[in-house]
Amino acid sequence: MSEVLSQSEIDQLLNNMKSGAEQPDSGLQKEIMPFDFRLPNRISKNQLRTIRNIHENFAESLSAFLLSKLQTIVNISVISVDQIYYSEYVLSVSNPACLFTFEIRNTDIKGILEFSPDFALTLVDRLLGGNGTGTKQTKNITAIEQKVLTVVVDKIMSDLKKNWLIIDNLDFQIDRFEPDIDFAQITSQSESVLLISFEILIANQPFLMNICFATYAFDTILSKLSSQNLSSIRPVKYDGTTAQEIISSHITETYLPLIVEFGTSVITIDELVNLDKGDIIKINARIGDELTIRVQEKPSFYGRPGVVNKHRAIKITRKIDSI
Repeated sequence: MSEVLSQSEIDQLLNNMKSGAEQPDSGLQKEIMPFDFRLPNRISKNQLRTIRNIHENFAESLSAFLLSKLQTIVNISVISVDQIYYSEYVLSVSNPACLFTFEIRNTDIKGILEFSPDFALTLVDRLLGGNGTGTKQTKNITAIEQKVLTVVVDKIMSDLKKNWLIIDNLDFQIDRFEPDIDFAQITSQSESVLLISFEILIANQPFLMNICFATYAFDTILSKLSSQNLSSIRPVKYDGTTAQEIISSHITETYLPLIVEFGTSVITIDELVNLDKGDIIKINARIGDELTIRVQEKPSFYGRPGVVNKHRAIKITRKIDSI
């Protein structure tokens, strides 16, 4: 049976430990890792990697859209995916700002789409036909400029929905525009948020865009991130198909120009210059001869002309084996 210490012996032992006279025997020394109970890591590294892949695909689709709208080279890349305090994010936002709050319908998830003021004004200038080098005395976004930016913002919401299909059918909806981060409250200051930062290069000029999610309501999405096999990010409609099958299906839907050649002729420049309405050019083909059918300017088939349902048509008779 172990010996029971008296109160005086316990006090003496504690005093010796405080003075360093005795050290407790702790066996193997283990490294002590700090843990912040205010900011638990809701999202694991694997889940962050998946979220990064989703938004890299989103960046590609958005850059293609901006390329067509702005008629200039646009490159968008994900520069970071972090979990931080909402208070830290608030401090990083400029004033005045260009913020669009949004929500995912039928969930409690809210977020902020942030354009840097320079990026927002450059977008407005280029969308209205400018070259993006215009200047403005203030960086406040007017109501008219908000309407112009809505074209891009709606596309961003649509692309987010499309690229998050690998996880779930999430409906991203814009709530309102806010020029001040203090009025775009999506969670408490002490809560954590998921911040995805993008670098946007327009004609080699860098701009910043952020997407901020409040993570307190992310549990349902995180459970799906953990339960699904997300080794490759692919839309739901392609589930179970290979990359080769996807490419093949796209190729089969590609349109190609098809030209039917009724004959050829050789004329001089003088004859070409003097051609007039009603003139007749003799070609090297006779009635009843097979006609050459060209695909992408290459002779591919022979055929005979005719009519089908009162429409001109050509019937393929054989393939040209030389191609």
